[in-house]
Amino acid sequence: MSDGNARRIRDVRVGPVGLGAMPLSIERRPDEARAFATVHAALDAGVTLIDTADSYHWHADERGHNEELIARAIAAYGGDTSDVLVATKGGRGRPGDGSWTVDGTPEHLKRACEESLRRLGGEAIGLYQLHKPDPRVPFAESIGALRELLDAGTIRMAGVSNVDADQIRQADEILGGRLASVQNEYSPAVRDSAAELRLCDELGIAFLPWSPLGGISRSSLDAPPTAADGTPATAPPFAAFHEVARDHGVSPQRIALAWLLASSPVVVPIPGASRPETIRDSAAAGEVTLTADEFARLDAAR
Repeated sequence: MSDGNARRIRDVRVGPVGLGAMPLSIERRPDEARAFATVHAALDAGVTLIDTADSYHWHADERGHNEELIARAIAAYGGDTSDVLVATKGGRGRPGDGSWTVDGTPEHLKRACEESLRRLGGEAIGLYQLHKPDPRVPFAESIGALRELLDAGTIRMAGVSNVDADQIRQADEILGGRLASVQNEYSPAVRDSAAELRLCDELGIAFLPWSPLGGISRSSLDAPPTAADGTPATAPPFAAFHEVARDHGVSPQRIALAWLLASSPVVVPIPGASRPETIRDSAAAGEVTLTADEFARLDAAR
């Protein structure tokens, strides 16, 4: 990772693209050998941020599956991992039927954090994030639990996920100006968090887009939509990403990540991956330089 490509989460330097580890543990997950190979390929490619959560698992009795997998994969890596930041989340659950639950009570968050620390190992969790606000629990109480964990040294940094701008301001105030990250969905197809991204840029808070490749399909130009008479209809959605990709000789996914990186220096996208080749391609987005015209075309693409 070169200094020119580095991003920061508070005072921690990370590579421009992280690894979203959820696909390694949920439904249709790869076997352990391929999961380890994916994590190792990410590390080889300069990825130093790995995003996980205690709820990234498939079956009801597997809480923490992804955290344990990531810890073992890092331990099995042959190279230096001293600069790897593992970010995890608490406050959600998976009963095993494909659904998700929410529990943002302080008691649950503090207990869940201690369990995550045990699974991940080390003296403290690098970045711990509230996975989602719980509508049954005052937001201030959930963030208060993060503040206690931060003050106790159980976690080194605190973040929030799936939040709006008012909640970002409130969380940062409760944490005494120490809010490190915001993890919201943001992609070519989903831009509802544009205001939150702007706020993070203003405050210097890292913005970690999840599902950052939404709307990008390998076949969108190969098989454009057709009208009733069989003639080509309007241009496929997000065609600009494919056109710019062809100009650069890279994948449209890599261009989508490059567009996100060009949006703000606080952005660190965390694309999911379950194959080594996928994360290698994603990690290379930091090497793509978009012209002002290209960025404007991508930004306007819908």
